[in-house]
Amino acid sequence: MQILVIGDIIGKPGRQAIAKLLPGLRRENEIDLVIANAENSAGGFGLTSDIVHELLDTGVSIFTSGNHIWAQKEIIPWLDSDLPVLRPLNYPPGVPGRGYLIRNNVMVVNIMGRTFMNSNLDCPFRAMDTLLAEINPRPPVIIVDFHAEATSEKVAMGRYLDGKVSAVLGTHTHIGTIDTRILPKGTAYVTDIGMTGPLDSVIGDNVESVIQRFLTGIPNRLFVGKGTSILNSVRVTVDETTGKALSIERIDRDTED
Repeated sequence: MQILVIGDIIGKPGRQAIAKLLPGLRRENEIDLVIANAENSAGGFGLTSDIVHELLDTGVSIFTSGNHIWAQKEIIPWLDSDLPVLRPLNYPPGVPGRGYLIRNNVMVVNIMGRTFMNSNLDCPFRAMDTLLAEINPRPPVIIVDFHAEATSEKVAMGRYLDGKVSAVLGTHTHIGTIDTRILPKGTAYVTDIGMTGPLDSVIGDNVESVIQRFLTGIPNRLFVGKGTSILNSVRVTVDETTGKALSIERIDRDTED
């Protein structure tokens, strides 16, 4: 099974890059399932139901998220609907939405780190333990989007889940890392996939507005950047019977390709 997982989609430039590049990537790589982190796809913060349907039409099947999932209040009622949108699993009980979804014998899980983020969340390590113990029967193929800031927490999660899931793939920092690998017990891993959005930016935002914030220390409105966009993703090849990853590779494109 060929699974393509796309890094954080940033605003309209990111959505346009998906529309332009994803159909070709699916054909070239014979992709069976496309997962994308979409928590920044609405103007750089949050997600709406209209955007979900727009991205579904481009070929994305399942949407993961993170700390910005609540930024657009319109999406909250949809989190308990049939839309294939996940919020992090380790929010406390009673929070709208779900943290995992099973589609075509593949379980996609969304969890969020606590280091330098929301320390009030439940422990993501124990949340994964609970989920894996409770799901019965458990699909052999399990893809985990770990939305976290600290590289150490991401690496630790990969090692913790090695052999228990098919892939642990980091999101959130918008900066792709070069450490794609198969861990010793058969789990594919990367610390961060990267982002899908404007290349001429600071992690997706307009350069000057970000620099002014650093120079002055005064909060100011940030705008999504413009110009050529990049699409950062990883392709994971998984044995459908054992759930073990056979390979993982970065696939990066830009809208000028």
